Amino acid sequence: MLHQAWQLCGRWCRCSSPVIHLLMLTVMTFGVLAPLICHRLLHSYFYLRRWHLKPMSQEFLEHNQQEGQDALHYFEKMQIPNASKASGSDAFQPLLLITIITVQRRNDFHYVLQVASRFHHLLQKCGARCQSHRLLLCNVESDPSSHQDVRLLSSFFPMVSRDRTGENPDPSVNQFEKEKQDYVFCLEQSLLSYNPQYILVVEDDAVPEEEIFSVLQHLLLARLSKPYLRDALYFKLYHPERLQHYFNPEPMRILEWFGLGMFLGPMLSYVYSWVLGRPGPGWFLVLFFALYSMALLELVGRHYLLELRRLHPALYNVVPVTECCTPAMLFPAPSARRALGYLKGLHCRQGFAKDTALYSLLRAKGENAYVVEPNLVRHVGMYSSLRINSNPKLL
Repeated sequence: MLHQAWQLCGRWCRCSSPVIHLLMLTVMTFGVLAPLICHRLLHSYFYLRRWHLKPMSQEFLEHNQQEGQDALHYFEKMQIPNASKASGSDAFQPLLLITIITVQRRNDFHYVLQVASRFHHLLQKCGARCQSHRLLLCNVESDPSSHQDVRLLSSFFPMVSRDRTGENPDPSVNQFEKEKQDYVFCLEQSLLSYNPQYILVVEDDAVPEEEIFSVLQHLLLARLSKPYLRDALYFKLYHPERLQHYFNPEPMRILEWFGLGMFLGPMLSYVYSWVLGRPGPGWFLVLFFALYSMALLELVGRHYLLELRRLHPALYNVVPVTECCTPAMLFPAPSARRALGYLKGLHCRQGFAKDTALYSLLRAKGENAYVVEPNLVRHVGMYSSLRINSNPKLL
């Protein structure tokens, strides 16, 4: 009975019009299968926000709070190194200095402990390949001694502080200008303290991914030998997943999207023709499957396709930068000095924060900058130091 039904179905498929096939495929894909499979994918257009956002946000907060406690126990159990190793800078020039900018905020999440413990663990795991890397804490809390987590970390890592206790507050310095000045201070202190070849400036809620050092090694030793990358002002190692879709004004993403359609269109049309025993596909079939695959990739989410690039460091994408966000920024030392000079001449305000300021420099100063895809850090800080939000959500 089943065999007869299969034969009947095959005969119907071969005899009926391709238009009917393609219409049914479209309805089944976008009306049934994709919504069923993708309704829990946070960065997909099929994500059912009303159903899942609140419980997923609460689950993320609880999990992150536990990660904060784990990071606290990580350092409580760690043996305190010799003072000379923890407080002084090295005599040699490090290849990479990782500078963690931190300010006091929600104590129960221990954001900076999460970041520092993860970097420390990955540096230990990296071994000899990362011997030329160093870690520096930059405490920009107005009263440095009030930052409890940094007091714990100061036993393990070198630290610089921007101490402004006793100073009269400048009324012209808003919270966005303060953040920019803190960033300038930490970047400047990184150059003065270690004179590294590269500086990775990381905010205290940007937890590194497992493969960060293998990708950075490939980037620093292989990719940056190319002339167009060597003189870049900076490299972003994070861009919000919600802003990674193809349907975007970024030209490189549009080209990538069309390229995938041109590759998948002919391939899927040949598979369709082969399955139904029809002659080679015509231009209509190729065009349909190109548009079909492009629509599916966009609606499911480019973020999930980018995750495949984690298979090998050489697969990571380095493309012209996008504007938003600075959780993790890599500066070659000469570029860091140029960026310092540029930023000191700018005044930040609401709508013109430091990420927008850095991006504005590219056209104004004739500079180039790039973003590495997929992200090399996870942004876990749902409680911002700039914006008060008592009920944060993942989106």
